[in-house]
Amino acid sequence: MTSTLLPGDVIWRNGRIATLNPAIDTPYGLLEHHDLLVRDGAIVAVTPALTHPHCQVIDLQGRLVTPGLIDCHTHLVYGGNRAKEWEQRLNGVSYQHISAQGGGINATVNATRGTSAQRLQQQAQPRLTALMAEGVTTIEVKSGYGLNLDGEEKMLRVARQLAAENPIEVTTTLLAAHATPPEYKGDPDGYIDYVCETILPTLCQQHLVDAVDVFCESVGFTLAQTERVFAAAQALGIPVKGHVEQLSHLGGAALVGQYKGLSADHIEYLDEQGVLALQRAGTVAVLLPGAFYFLRETQRPPVDLLRKYHVPMAVATDINPGTSPFASLHLAMNMACVQFGLTPEEAWAGVTRHAARALGRQHTHGQLAAGFVADFIVWDAENPVEMVYEPCRNPLFSRVYRGAAHYPQGQS
Repeated sequence: MTSTLLPGDVIWRNGRIATLNPAIDTPYGLLEHHDLLVRDGAIVAVTPALTHPHCQVIDLQGRLVTPGLIDCHTHLVYGGNRAKEWEQRLNGVSYQHISAQGGGINATVNATRGTSAQRLQQQAQPRLTALMAEGVTTIEVKSGYGLNLDGEEKMLRVARQLAAENPIEVTTTLLAAHATPPEYKGDPDGYIDYVCETILPTLCQQHLVDAVDVFCESVGFTLAQTERVFAAAQALGIPVKGHVEQLSHLGGAALVGQYKGLSADHIEYLDEQGVLALQRAGTVAVLLPGAFYFLRETQRPPVDLLRKYHVPMAVATDINPGTSPFASLHLAMNMACVQFGLTPEEAWAGVTRHAARALGRQHTHGQLAAGFVADFIVWDAENPVEMVYEPCRNPLFSRVYRGAAHYPQGQS
């Protein structure tokens, strides 16, 4: 190995490397006393001790190293909040009444439309900072609170700007088909026309869309309407994903599978046929325990069926103002274990390699292996279970993004 080293390479020495590589037959793909060789922002090798007189060596002193965390489902950018609405619900006011008074998603739509891009970015930054502080190095950000061309464009541009100003990779998902906006009340098909014929092609042309999502649900859009959006995205070469089977079973997951979608998300009401559709398509099941908890739901996702058919399960925060106001992926991992029955190792796979697959980045992200990006976290911890077991204690020592180390404030 010494002969392959080059000046400028960086050796991260003597770590406990939880690779999350399924080819390594140890829990978490753990390798004791190994080094990471990093060159130009990528991992060249994970190997026992390296030496080279011209390479920078960073001594990990036996600390735990994991891949950077990936939050593959967020609504990070939005205006306002819905705290008062939540209080009303806890005081017994029905969602229907709140919605009739201008609450619900339309409250967030109005707030987002009325907030400048600069202010939206200022409001989103603390949420992003909190996630980064927990070790997140890649995040998906959805639109869906503009519900018109200008509003959706504004949200996606804010997401791109957050990526430009922070050491984090941001993927953008167009969720214009999140709800029917007030100006199309009573005409959801007319709004889907607008999404397919105007919003989607315009924003794709501006290179703002990495994927397309639809809320396929009894309170969202029908299967037929969802398929129209998927077909329009497919014609433009854009991958799809879906908010599906969250509140009822409509068959949305099977439709996502039919279009070889990246992920089917929420899926509390997914049945065995839907699980089989995901398996055949290679689609990831994304579990969102924050919304399950916040809405006090009782129908759990079919985790045993997903295991039976070897469907990869990702875990994400779903951070949003209405149903999951939690900027903590560690908390989501804990909830996935406590509420849904995942093992800690499954939760870790869910925020690394399976989350990477949910974003179409499984060949470059989510594992520590040769050829993958050098996004990894150094922890003052013995075992990955610690971050799941005790989500309010953060043992992050350093966050490495594309090979460059970022230390918590006051640490170097």
